[in-house]
Amino acid sequence: MTDIKPQLGYIGLGIMGLPMARNLMNASYAMTIWNRTPEKGQPLVERGAELADSPADLAKRGPAVIFINVTDTPDVEAVLFGDNGLASAAKPGTIIVDHSTISPDATRDFAKRLAEQGIDFLDAPVSGGDIGAQQGTLSIMVGGRDGAVQTVMPMLEVVGKSVIHLGEAGLGQTCKACNQIAGMVTLLGVCEALALAQQSGLEMGKMIQAVGGGAAGSWQLTNLGPKIAAGDHDPGFMIDLVNKDLAIVLDAAERAGVPLQGTAQIADLFKQVAAQGGGRLGTQAVAKAIESAGGFSFND
Repeated sequence: MTDIKPQLGYIGLGIMGLPMARNLMNASYAMTIWNRTPEKGQPLVERGAELADSPADLAKRGPAVIFINVTDTPDVEAVLFGDNGLASAAKPGTIIVDHSTISPDATRDFAKRLAEQGIDFLDAPVSGGDIGAQQGTLSIMVGGRDGAVQTVMPMLEVVGKSVIHLGEAGLGQTCKACNQIAGMVTLLGVCEALALAQQSGLEMGKMIQAVGGGAAGSWQLTNLGPKIAAGDHDPGFMIDLVNKDLAIVLDAAERAGVPLQGTAQIADLFKQVAAQGGGRLGTQAVAKAIESAGGFSFND
């Protein structure tokens, strides 16, 4: 006998949310969706998803699990507790899974407030970019009650290849902060390595190939290094969004009393590029700050 899959809700159908919701539908989950711009949900409506009028309307339709994938902490708070928010209509026993990258402290507060209504709130930020979202190969970092995590695990395994339960609510967001530290500081190293290669007469593509096969290999070097060398700044993940993430990281580090010198440096470089109109470029465009400081171009 085939198990009946629970009905799902999905809020936030941007670069990440749309393909993740589509992958869940491809796995035969029924879906009710809401997006601030309803037109973005049309591809899923054409595949059979129901379109709700508000988060509260979505919750009233009774999905057992509701996923959120929006931009920042205030956006999540509005979806949960704003006018026509989920908390006004979700039934006890509902599980809300937040894939957004937001403040760990706010996450703990949201989880506590929702628990008073009998609603589980799991923080489950992701890493892997738009390609990972499309291919269902994301890394997912989960905080929240174990029983709720086990309930949603089959759904998370549809959209991710690595799903790690890290402990109580908020620890998923803390882990995502760690992810952003490691990823963005590594990207700074990639930019500086490419700069030295290019200015020393070493072909950047060959340097990437040689270094990428050893201990200094990284996702950033392999995937973003060739784009930097080619001057390709199209976004997989935009500088405006990484600036938001790094503000969260640095706030969390200050609260924990942890100095993050490398992270502060790369955050300043991202801010420079955004201030010059590059906020909607891909994160690899931080190389423009290196070019400006050195008075050269990677594409000379």
